[in-house]
Amino acid sequence: MNKTLYYKISDIGLAVNFILNNINSKYLLFNGPMGSGKTTLIKAIVNELGSNDSVSSPSFSLVNEYETKDSVVYHFDFYRIKNEIEAFDIGFEDYLREDVWCFIEWAEKIPNLIPDNVNLINFTEIKGDRRTIEIILNE
Repeated sequence: MNKTLYYKISDIGLAVNFILNNINSKYLLFNGPMGSGKTTLIKAIVNELGSNDSVSSPSFSLVNEYETKDSVVYHFDFYRIKNEIEAFDIGFEDYLREDVWCFIEWAEKIPNLIPDNVNLINFTEIKGDRRTIEIILNE
């Protein structure tokens, strides 16, 4: 089942609520071009989940961890990896064994490591500050 939302960056809370109310697992893949707002939206979701941590892109560290009121969020950014072995080397599969939130950017770089029960969040920049989010549930 696919669901779509059109929003402005200034209405990011609407996008956060749309995502949290329409997903069916804690594994979210964020797909979209550079600069489409993936990390900005992840920051807003992490804050909505009750974290006071400073959220930033893990482009160089590959993974950042954020404490929330009820859980943990692992935020992965695989943009800079050359192959799946680099994700395997940081213990990516071990992170997936926990019952925690996993937000993954550039998942297309690790196609063989993605779990079955993921939600794909596709981003499209329409014009200026307008975006489209499409949620594709893996049922």
